[in-house]
Amino acid sequence: MALFRNTREGAPFAGNGDGRRAITRRGLFKGIGATTAVAVVAASLDGCKNASNGSGDPVVVDSESADYVIDPNTNENKFSYDESSLSPTHTWNIALGSVLRPGGGDTWIPVTTAGSSANPPVKASALAITTGKLVEVVSEPHTKDADNVVIYEACCSDSVYAWVEINLLDRGWHLYAARFSDGALTGDISTLWEASADYDPPQIACSDSRVFWLVMPNATGGKSTEHSFCYAWKAGGSNADAIVESAGRFGAPLAVSDDVLTLVPRVKGDKGTYYGITAYDLSDGYKQLDQLILPASVKPLSAVRMGDKFAFSIEANYASGGLLGNMGSYIGSADGPFVALSREPSAQIAGKGSRYFIKSSSSYFVVDTDKRSYSILAATNRSLDYGEYPSSVGTTSRFVTFCTVKAEDTGYPSTVVVRAFDL
Repeated sequence: MALFRNTREGAPFAGNGDGRRAITRRGLFKGIGATTAVAVVAASLDGCKNASNGSGDPVVVDSESADYVIDPNTNENKFSYDESSLSPTHTWNIALGSVLRPGGGDTWIPVTTAGSSANPPVKASALAITTGKLVEVVSEPHTKDADNVVIYEACCSDSVYAWVEINLLDRGWHLYAARFSDGALTGDISTLWEASADYDPPQIACSDSRVFWLVMPNATGGKSTEHSFCYAWKAGGSNADAIVESAGRFGAPLAVSDDVLTLVPRVKGDKGTYYGITAYDLSDGYKQLDQLILPASVKPLSAVRMGDKFAFSIEANYASGGLLGNMGSYIGSADGPFVALSREPSAQIAGKGSRYFIKSSSSYFVVDTDKRSYSILAATNRSLDYGEYPSSVGTTSRFVTFCTVKAEDTGYPSTVVVRAFDL
């Protein structure tokens, strides 16, 4: 049940001494431009749809059981090498300083762009990937009565846009969202959440008309022992759902793919430090579909559910944990087996069907698990100094990359190149 209040101030959380949340914590939804600012308290702890208990056992399998793309000991191919290469369907040059984010739609990709002056330094924008049209969506910070506030992060689908603003002095932040259509905000802007520096700026994702975000205590702040939560809001709604609780910080960014939300909450809290890669069904009330509990202390760089498998990466080597305690990228489920690529990962995994795009240091491995083959997608020329990265995650009909490239004659950064590959 929603509680309506006319209020603007206050921290979004109130702890009750044991790391659990009282009903007084606030997820603020304000209809900007309306006569009254309407605030709604997010669901109480008892209303959280999924507590991160983790009923299964950690997945500890021997390295010998892996289906390696390339043998990590001999560097010999286990999958056949496909010499064919992909060609981009679209290539666009956009302004320096542009950073693309994973989006939740088919047409628009969220972008943070550099301001035309020092104030504001960052704008929230969107790129129409089939035309190359880059539009400003939020030209200046929306937070009122506050200096030193900048736009920090942005995300969108084709029907909703969300962004984070942060105060550079006190590190407090606000999360805003609004309906989105044809490259512009429509309707009222809603304040979904606000918090002090005791809480990290939220990781956000959009899918259809919904916004998802993680509220996590800062690892070194005064609230570091509190639980973390994932919230969901639907455009036009007056309340948020607390859908997942984590006994500590989540282990990886959230991801949406195939109408499934993938989160990595802390699980088995009474037995040690364990993270569970967990899939929740967006079409069935966030029902848990599957979970893969990693070995003790192993934390993924990224994870996403694609079809009936998890695609995830481990960015460090651990002293224990078997196969999944080793650095690399993995495709599989709790029951196994796992396709493994023993290369240092640097971004989330994307693809379609049995093809997976896995970012390595200077290129992408395109792994086809059905054909047991792989090919290499090279990065854009003159981009290695700054790196090239995907702005796609999970199952997608279009794999998109972006990079800053240097001018051939001067060696200085000249443009941001966006490539789109239809799959």
